[in-house]
Amino acid sequence: MAPVSSAVETVTQSVYHVQKSNKGRLLVDILQKSGGDASLVFSRTKHGAGKICKMLNTAGIKAGAIHGNKTQNARRDALDGFKRGRLRVLVATDIAARGIDIEALPLVVNYDLPDVPETYVHRIGRTGRAGRVGSAVSFCDPEERSSLRDIESLISRRIPTIQDHPFAASIGEPSRAEPRRQSAATPNRNSGQRRTGSGRPGSYRSSESDSRSDSRTDRRLDGRSGGRSDSRSDNRPAERGQKRRRARAPYRKTA
Repeated sequence: MAPVSSAVETVTQSVYHVQKSNKGRLLVDILQKSGGDASLVFSRTKHGAGKICKMLNTAGIKAGAIHGNKTQNARRDALDGFKRGRLRVLVATDIAARGIDIEALPLVVNYDLPDVPETYVHRIGRTGRAGRVGSAVSFCDPEERSSLRDIESLISRRIPTIQDHPFAASIGEPSRAEPRRQSAATPNRNSGQRRTGSGRPGSYRSSESDSRSDSRTDRRLDGRSGGRSDSRSDNRPAERGQKRRRARAPYRKTA
């Protein structure tokens, strides 16, 4: 059996680096400049296929979609309209595109790069058949660059990059936001406070409040254990003697 990468030999390939939000406008721009050629556009999801189809029709480009949410009759009508030229663009997902056999298909557009590199080869293999010239265009946003590297590794070649287009994005890796660092000149909101022994966040008290609470605690302890307890212990024998004398007084014999 021929290797999976052999199908790309007859297809002219190119890649456009573009932000995800600009893919729709780039697709319309390419289709308007292509001179009315029939095009097969691949989307990764069913929802994306429907959205692309609606966007193209709004832009005046007749398009139809085939995906899993479409009935068999609806998919058959869209495919028949595409073959007969009533539809210029057919938007499809990978599963729904199985079995599509169109000899005169000049352009294949990978609106979303596939996660599996072999799927890319199957997609672009639908153009350039029977000795005809075929072209495969791929859109690559920053999040799809790893998929592009896997595809290039599979086909053992670099896909030429089209840089001269109105929606070009930087090829460099997207910058990552660095964590904010606290400036040395910025005072700490917990400065001037001491932390209690609890070790929990927010367990900070000012030294003034600590001194007030400690003094109140000492006064309570002194009032309870020091003053009253000592006086009671000193007067307790005398009070007992007075109680005994008052208890015996009514029974004393008078002279």
